[in-house]
Amino acid sequence: VQLVESGGGLVQPGGSLRLSCAASGFTFSNYGMSWYRQAPGKVRESVGSISARGTSTIYADSVKGRFTNSRDNNKNTVYLQMNSLKFDDTAVYYCKVYIRSTDYWGQGTQVTVSS
Repeated sequence: VQLVESGGGLVQPGGSLRLSCAASGFTFSNYGMSWYRQAPGKVRESVGSISARGTSTIYADSVKGRFTNSRDNNKNTVYLQMNSLKFDDTAVYYCKVYIRSTDYWGQGTQVTVSS
C-alpha cells in the first residue's frame, strides 16, 4: 500500500488549494479514504472522509462548508478541495486508508496559510 499526497503550499487567508492523494497497492475503489492534519504542537486530527464509491462524505466541524472531499476511482486518487483557508488550517495534511485492521498513511503535504 502506498499513498502519496501532493498539492500543498503557501496560500493567503481566504485562498484555496486542492490536495491530491494518489493510491496504489490495493483495490482503491473498495475502500473509504480519510484526510487528517497535524499542526505544530498539536495532535493529529480528522478532517474528513469519503466512502469507497464517493457517495458519502463526512467533515470535521472546523472545515465543514469550506472543504470538499472527492475521488476518481479510475485514477486511484482522492482529492481535498480547500476553500476560504484560515490561519488555523496551517498543518501537514495526510491521507489514510484502513485495510484489514491496519492504518496506512501517506507522507503528508504541508499547507501554510499566511499573509
